Amino acid sequence: MINKTIHFSRIDKAAFFKTLNKKVNTYFKENKIKRTGNWSLYSKAIIMFAVFLVPLLLILTVNMPQWALLLLTVVIGIGMAGVGMNVMHDSNHDSFSSKKWVNKLMGSSIYILAGNVYNWKVQHNVLHHTFTNIEGYDEDIDAGRIIRFSKHAKWLKIHKFQKYYSFLLYGLLTINWAITTDFKQMHRYLKRKLSYGKFPNPTKEWTVLIITKIVYYFLWIVLPLLVLDIAWWKILIGFFVMHYTAGMILSIVFQLAHIVPKAETPLPDKEGNLEHTWAVHQLFTTANFAPNNKFVSWYTGGLNHQVEHHIFPHISHVHYGNIAKIVKETASEFNLPYNEYKTFKKALIEHFNQLKTLGTKPTYA
Repeated sequence: MINKTIHFSRIDKAAFFKTLNKKVNTYFKENKIKRTGNWSLYSKAIIMFAVFLVPLLLILTVNMPQWALLLLTVVIGIGMAGVGMNVMHDSNHDSFSSKKWVNKLMGSSIYILAGNVYNWKVQHNVLHHTFTNIEGYDEDIDAGRIIRFSKHAKWLKIHKFQKYYSFLLYGLLTINWAITTDFKQMHRYLKRKLSYGKFPNPTKEWTVLIITKIVYYFLWIVLPLLVLDIAWWKILIGFFVMHYTAGMILSIVFQLAHIVPKAETPLPDKEGNLEHTWAVHQLFTTANFAPNNKFVSWYTGGLNHQVEHHIFPHISHVHYGNIAKIVKETASEFNLPYNEYKTFKKALIEHFNQLKTLGTKPTYA
């Protein structure tokens, strides 16, 4: 990652964000509702935790065929992604509840999803939300050398085939959290003194990481080994299938919002200056998908409304459908882009096309 400081433009002649923010504030005030979650979110959180944890309980207590056990690991993966998108995500943006302790508690659910609160907040809240789609700054578009997500990334011969193998690698996202990513990120972030808010105590963060990893491995690997009369390698297969399912879902949801033709990947100039203000930058680098699909909106925690989420990350996703109308109208009013794909299928096809385009050897002037 690049350490050079970059600056967003401070010139917003049309006062886009000021106008938009005023309209959104008026919406919440007139409707007398909070920006945080409500009972529709809290009831959904219960459902997601049930989908995630009840299958584990069944696996540990009910005698059933091994094919049924494997099927339940897929269900756990679906629930795992659901908890991540609906509960953990809002909570670590401080939008799940108006109460800080509730957000902290629900945000801690990331520990049973194989992740770490400190790492996630730095990577997502700081690097991704601040430097969206900027090569060298937004780690969410950095897949190492194996996948090329930006036209500014170095092209390698293997990228010619990324349109075929990328989807196979997407499922490895969360299992990488569990094994190596968190340790590498914590070392890197603490060394760079990055944080979301006050810089934490490094010793405390390393202690939390190690303890939570031990608890995690005990819950998902050691406990099944102790309770189930199944070969150890079958337990590991189930663990892998669970993670692969969750990783595939989470990866695709992210890619459809940022690695598509409509989402730009701008770079700062030699002095580190960007063309747009931060809010306008979000419009150019983000895309919605399937905005009118109620199930997609419900299950993905509103992450199909990425434009709204990126401009208002502290507003709970349960409100995105309503404020989307305001954002879209205001963007049009100021002649700014509002990127969206009407269906999930269309966004998926466009993502595939983007992988194909980025995998083609660039022609340099």
